[in-house]
Amino acid sequence: MCVESDGCEIEGCSSSDEVHTLSGSMSPTLESSPDLHPCTPGQKFRAALLRCRSPFVAAVILSFGNVLNYMDRYTVAGVLLDIKKHFLVSDSGAGLLQTVFICSFMVAAPIFGYLGDRFNRKIILSCGIFFWSFVTLLSSFITKDYYWLLVLSRCLVGIGESSYSSISPTIIGDMFINNKRTMMLSVFYLAIPLGSGLGYILGSIAKDAGGHWYWALRVSPMLGLIAGTLVLIFVPEPKRGSADHIAGRMQTRTSWLCDMKALAKNRSYVFSSLASAAVSFATGAFGIWIPQYLVRAQVVQKTAESCTSQPCSSTDSLIFGAITCVTGLLGVVIGAVTTRLCRKKTERADPLVCAVSMLGSAIFICLIFVVAKKSIVGAYICIFIGETLLFLNWAITADILMFVVIPTRRATAVAFQGFTSHLLGDAGSPYLIGLISDSLQESYSKSVLWEFLSLGYALMLCPFVIVLGGMFFLATALFFLDDRDKAEKQVSQLSQLPSI
Repeated sequence: MCVESDGCEIEGCSSSDEVHTLSGSMSPTLESSPDLHPCTPGQKFRAALLRCRSPFVAAVILSFGNVLNYMDRYTVAGVLLDIKKHFLVSDSGAGLLQTVFICSFMVAAPIFGYLGDRFNRKIILSCGIFFWSFVTLLSSFITKDYYWLLVLSRCLVGIGESSYSSISPTIIGDMFINNKRTMMLSVFYLAIPLGSGLGYILGSIAKDAGGHWYWALRVSPMLGLIAGTLVLIFVPEPKRGSADHIAGRMQTRTSWLCDMKALAKNRSYVFSSLASAAVSFATGAFGIWIPQYLVRAQVVQKTAESCTSQPCSSTDSLIFGAITCVTGLLGVVIGAVTTRLCRKKTERADPLVCAVSMLGSAIFICLIFVVAKKSIVGAYICIFIGETLLFLNWAITADILMFVVIPTRRATAVAFQGFTSHLLGDAGSPYLIGLISDSLQESYSKSVLWEFLSLGYALMLCPFVIVLGGMFFLATALFFLDDRDKAEKQVSQLSQLPSI
């Protein structure tokens, strides 16, 4: 017999079954009561929902939401050429769309980090999803005379998406530990390249199907409403530190200022955040400009013509999106497996794997600009290898944070790391690359070849930033063990405190 807290008996259960209530399990020897009655369909449905609220299901839903976050972010990049033609804006003007998005994202991140350490996280997550979905849908109706309104809408979308990226990893961190946490965070951060790639692909397909780039902005909002609802229904709100066995045994929360001081003294956290900023700089610039660069390369090679009317060709966006999806999957999987194997050899495996992958990525990204003028296929091969190596460190960086930061500060740590990586990374890189490209084009007489070369020269800044990021990961490796031990000691002290 199975009993629900409403006092009803679920049909089809044997008398020897354990008795379940919403608050836990009871003795299987409980006898049937005459007051019990068969459950109504609504009560059975609610019981089924409760059984589905497992950590694994929650992690899958959170990962799905993260895919949508990045899909929406890069849908605009997939139809950027159409937007430029529609609103008649320059390279720097087009890059401004991503810059304002990231600026609002990073400014809102510390705020949501503070809220995520103190209030119900899944409510904040779902509200954020509903908000950016609504704003994105409205932005698809903006006419060509109001480009500033499109810029403003991307600013508001950045605020909504910031809530999700700042808080959702901490929920996963509170449901899993050690290798399981590494695996689940790998799945979660797989959403970054997967969602980015799908943004290009679905945006291009929707534009071609609808005959206008507006339709590209109407796909992710519909999926966003589904994701927000799933978060509300199926994602639990685990106690902070429950996976680390300190839930319910924590002292009064420290102030935000105290948390920030502790994070600033955490050298592994600081250096890994700076390395993350280098990755964001490169991926932000590449996500916006590489498809445009490849289009210009084909025009130079005379295998394609410049776009003079809408809709423009989506071939390069589709190919780049597919490459990003595949390399993201490979990168995250290879990163997780490599780190797991290397941990058997050295306890500093996490930052060292990140450092080696970053330095290797810089080499192949440099080669893109060497071969693109002669061979588009060669450029795609270099992009494939370079992106795979670059994406190796997404989940590992998050795992480093989980190792060196105590649970009660993790939402703040994730949020401020996001703030730092965006401030020094992709907040300015799309606009900066566009600005450098525009300045170089103005220096000489305008031509198809010079448009191609000027954008390539501007993008050459990225490999140097990636090398700098590799150096920061090496610095992280120097302090990783000390900072991890300090965090473990703090967790141990918290677990020995009496419940308050």
